[in-house]
Amino acid sequence: MTEAQHPPKDKLVADLKAVMADAEELLAATASQTGERMSELRERMQENLRNARHKMGDLEDAVRVKTREVARATDDYVHEHPWKSIGLAAGVGLIVGLLISRR
Repeated sequence: MTEAQHPPKDKLVADLKAVMADAEELLAATASQTGERMSELRERMQENLRNARHKMGDLEDAVRVKTREVARATDDYVHEHPWKSIGLAAGVGLIVGLLISRR
């Protein structure tokens, strides 16, 4: 699967923040609109935005925790298998170098 199909979680969080900011701006712009239907819609949107902010905070926390876990696991592996890590890094560097030199 490509990055275009599954964007990184950080980009997703940034996009969701932008959508929420736009929704809040829309709520502010329609504040002068009257009517029972508009009031109900505005209240429902505000509640949904509060829920989205809460869930996004949870998502950001989960991303941070997962990133730390991956970093610790990588650090542990490198310390336990230094020569394999050096060989792997050299192999990846060689492949990247070959790909760059072809351009």
